Amino acid sequence: MNIFILTKLFFNIIYQIFSNVVYIITMYYMSISFFGIIRIKDKRIVKPKKSFAIMVAAHNEEKVIEDNVLSLKELDYPKDMYDIFVIADNCTDKTAERARAAGALVYERFDDTNRGKGYALEWIFEKLFKMEKKYDSVVIFDADNLASKNFLLEMNKKLCDGYKVVQGYLDSKNPEDTWITGSYSISFWTANRMFQLARNNLKLSNQLGGTGFCIDTSILKKLGWGATCLTEDLEFTCKLVLNGYKVGWAHDAKVYDEKPLGLISSMKQRKRWMQGFSDVATRYFFKLFKKSIVEHNFVALDCALYSVQPFVILLLGISLGINIIQNGMMVIRLLSHIDTLFTNFNFNMYIVLGILVIILQFIYTPFMLLLEKKLKLKIFLYYLIYPVFSATWIPVTLAGIIDKDKKEWSHTVHTRNINLKEIEKTN
Repeated sequence: MNIFILTKLFFNIIYQIFSNVVYIITMYYMSISFFGIIRIKDKRIVKPKKSFAIMVAAHNEEKVIEDNVLSLKELDYPKDMYDIFVIADNCTDKTAERARAAGALVYERFDDTNRGKGYALEWIFEKLFKMEKKYDSVVIFDADNLASKNFLLEMNKKLCDGYKVVQGYLDSKNPEDTWITGSYSISFWTANRMFQLARNNLKLSNQLGGTGFCIDTSILKKLGWGATCLTEDLEFTCKLVLNGYKVGWAHDAKVYDEKPLGLISSMKQRKRWMQGFSDVATRYFFKLFKKSIVEHNFVALDCALYSVQPFVILLLGISLGINIIQNGMMVIRLLSHIDTLFTNFNFNMYIVLGILVIILQFIYTPFMLLLEKKLKLKIFLYYLIYPVFSATWIPVTLAGIIDKDKKEWSHTVHTRNINLKEIEKTN
């Protein structure tokens, strides 16, 4: 057996392994996404019962912190039932001064060793538990966020339904600024519908998205925060599921987040996410998987699969690369036998697969965006080049996996000074 045949056999075996794993996981997520097509609106009116401590972790956010605090002060909720706390974390600008002037309770923290949002939240929670005033729930926002006026009303509703942790709808402040912000927005909108709403409909646990979520204070005291990695939201989600809790979903509680304008800043931010994901996956995947097997717990299995997202993306990239090589070899063979081109079975199979990809790319996902009332002309044009943005996840993920043990915090600079009224006009 010559080296060419051995090499071909090796590639075939590797391709089958990777393609089957990727196919199974892809079909799993696609199957879940179908349950996001139907949305039953909850029109109940639940009177305010829960009190909230709103926490905003801010590092050098003087340009956006004022709009953040002012939007939170305008929430349709009794003013005596929530307070706004801003943690000015290692700030060297006027973040604390502007937040205080806007009406927030400001706590300044300086720690050169334990840097980042997770540590800042751990620090303020310890102080919160010792305060004379007690709160039923803690809400987490980023400094650049703006919240819909009904945010606390929707959170109150879910907490009264028995949920201990609830995630709100992650929307975008600047979807039409650049093709990068448009691509970010598309990914968040589709995730809200195809995965978050779908998981909610299936009674699975939703995933915390880093901002716009609330935690029952009793659960926070019982489990502790302890989420201080680069993706503290994923870490705390895994911790919740391991302890038998589900994250609820509030589709009408919207939080508007600023997306990076350029590709480089986008890749830096997403690399940080993948570093955190990889770190959490190595610490929680097997615990969650074991729980799913021992307890026949599908919620734990779903969370375990979500935690290994970086490795799934990497497998997808490897499978894609091998597929390109194999397709290239097939095209060469077909071109050398041009007379049999249109009668070749494998070629026809690739046409079928190509049609399926086109349907998913240009029909199914735009349909989901249409359901979310987000499919404007400019957004659709961005969607045409969205695959380019998607492809950049492969090198970003690889870099994140390689640097998973590095804990340095990469700060995303926020500059988009916009208020809630401007956003509401464009929606």
